[in-house]
Amino acid sequence: MGGVSEKQQQAEHRSRPGGAQFREFVASGWAPRDTTPTARAAVADFTPARREALSREFPDARLVIPAGGLKVRSNDCDYQFRPHSAFAWVTGLGADREPDAVFVLEPRPEGGHEAQIFFKPLAGRDTEEFFGDSRYGEFWVGARPTLDDMSNELGVTARHLDEFGDAVAKDAGAVDVLVVRDADADVTAQIEQVRSHLDEAATEAVQAKDAELARFLSTARLTKDAWEVGQMREACDATARGFEAVVADLPEAVHRGRGERWVEGVFGLYARHAGNGVGYDSICASGDHANTLHWIKNTGEIRSGDLLLIDAGVEVDSLFTADVTRTLPVSGTFSPAQREIYQAVLDAQNAGFAAAKPGAKFSDVHAAAIRVIAERLHGWGLLPEGVDVEATLDPENGQYHRRWMVHGTSHHLGLDVHDCALARKEEYMDAELSEGMIITIEPGLYFKADDELAPERFRGIGVRIEDDVLITADGNENLSKALPREPDEVEAWIKDVWSR
Repeated sequence: MGGVSEKQQQAEHRSRPGGAQFREFVASGWAPRDTTPTARAAVADFTPARREALSREFPDARLVIPAGGLKVRSNDCDYQFRPHSAFAWVTGLGADREPDAVFVLEPRPEGGHEAQIFFKPLAGRDTEEFFGDSRYGEFWVGARPTLDDMSNELGVTARHLDEFGDAVAKDAGAVDVLVVRDADADVTAQIEQVRSHLDEAATEAVQAKDAELARFLSTARLTKDAWEVGQMREACDATARGFEAVVADLPEAVHRGRGERWVEGVFGLYARHAGNGVGYDSICASGDHANTLHWIKNTGEIRSGDLLLIDAGVEVDSLFTADVTRTLPVSGTFSPAQREIYQAVLDAQNAGFAAAKPGAKFSDVHAAAIRVIAERLHGWGLLPEGVDVEATLDPENGQYHRRWMVHGTSHHLGLDVHDCALARKEEYMDAELSEGMIITIEPGLYFKADDELAPERFRGIGVRIEDDVLITADGNENLSKALPREPDEVEAWIKDVWSR
């Protein structure tokens, strides 16, 4: 066995026809299946290089990377499935594929690894699964690929999931078996059983190697290949269309009430139509809600005269996601105070853009942006008496500016909205930027309505501007540049959208 999805509650009151004649009837009378070979996926030209890098890092180990299983939402209803990002990266499978599957790199005696995927293939129409299994059966959830389909699509060896247990345990005493532990608890338990012959010290050592496997699969995504960059372009373009749809419907959101929900729904519609859905819970924060950094409740009103902060991204079918924030005047025009704060944030973002280039440290982007924020706060007289810009930027004894700008300016982006999260500090914050990396640049200023240290004109205003940035050979490219950033351009864009 391989991965095992969470167990559903089964209602006893539901009838389940089980007679032999009925089963024979259900299995008969179907047109022949289409036997056209599945086309090779475009990503299959790029995944071998990813797997070869993994093979070189762990040359003699059996590497087990589960997709994960279905998770119960309630009773017999599951959440929509999304595979673990490490599985998606080594296989190229996205969307809702393939619950309970396990990818294995099997070491070859002559060196290198054979790529294998274990999964539940399409069952015959004469099986119990076809009609009787409401979770996996074709009658209920549609047809799955055959073994040949999967092999043709991905260019790897495809095997039935039932074979996984024996395959992973083979020669376990002679070969290290490593697993991505957080991807599937049941698969991890299987691997622990396979390794049960190890003493305590050896067990701790191999579990440390598990952690290194997971870390490598995270940090290997720091630099994107050409296919991944293309997916990110698609995600950013789709996100721009979603934002424009939100702008077009802003008057309706104000008119209907419960406007944050309306905005969330409009963007979600475009995200679902363009790709797999949203890459993370959208933040649709109007007025003072913008000052709650992770406002995902989206339960508030949207009122004319307020700002609307939208932090949202489309996740395309490959699971690569954009992550863009725009702060928009609901009435179409910034007030003087709103514009003053907005311009400060934009100036900080532009400083971050200037710092984002090959050879610079990742942390340089934040340093450049936050200096502008500190300068502006100092100019407004908001820092404590006697604290100048250099004093507040002191990492040990300063940081007073963080009252109004608490978060970092950047993070890596890709399969996960906060991609490469397992990287060590020296691989992330202290590392040099290089061509092919994709990061966000997203400074902000947040003045809560009850902040008595803020000027009264600023209270209740929160602004963030965020773009997705590809590091190029000689600088950077703003992948989300289709959405305007300059305040005059934002106002003109809103006016244009509303005039159509």
